[in-house]
Amino acid sequence: MTTIWLFFPAYVANATPVLLHGGGPVDGGRIWGDGRRILGDHKTVFGCISGVAAGTAFGIVQGNPVQSFLFSLGAILGDLVFAFTKRRIGLPPGAPWPVGDQVGFIIVAITLGSLVEPRPSLEQDVALLLTTIPVHYLSNIIAWFLRWKKDPW
Repeated sequence: MTTIWLFFPAYVANATPVLLHGGGPVDGGRIWGDGRRILGDHKTVFGCISGVAAGTAFGIVQGNPVQSFLFSLGAILGDLVFAFTKRRIGLPPGAPWPVGDQVGFIIVAITLGSLVEPRPSLEQDVALLLTTIPVHYLSNIIAWFLRWKKDPW
C-alpha cells in the first residue's frame, strides 16, 4: 500500500483529464510527416494542465510537493508519448492498446519521480507496473460505467 500511496499523484494526474478537459488539442490539430495527427483531439491543453495540477495538489496534501509534481508531470508526458506512439503505429485515438495504454503514463512518472527523494526502489517500481495494469483496466471500466468515458478501455 505504501507504494500506491507514494505514486498516487501520478494516478490522479492520469485520471483527471478524463473529467477536466478542453482548451483545444495539445497538438493544435497538426499532422505529423506520416499524414496522421500528432496526438489527436483526446489530448487537450486543459486536460494536461489540470492533470498536473490535481496530481501536484494531492502531493501537497501528502507532504511531498516536488516529487508529486514530477510524478504528475511524468504521468501526463508519458500519456502523450504513448499517444504519439499509438498514432505512429496506426491506432486511432480512443482505440485500445493493451498494456501500452496502462503502463505508458507510469513509466515516465517513475522515471521523473525518481530524480528526487524518496527514490522508489526497484521492487516498488516493478510492483507498481504490475499493479497499474489491473487498476487501470478497472478504473476505465468504472469511468465508462459512469459515462465519463466513451469506451471501457
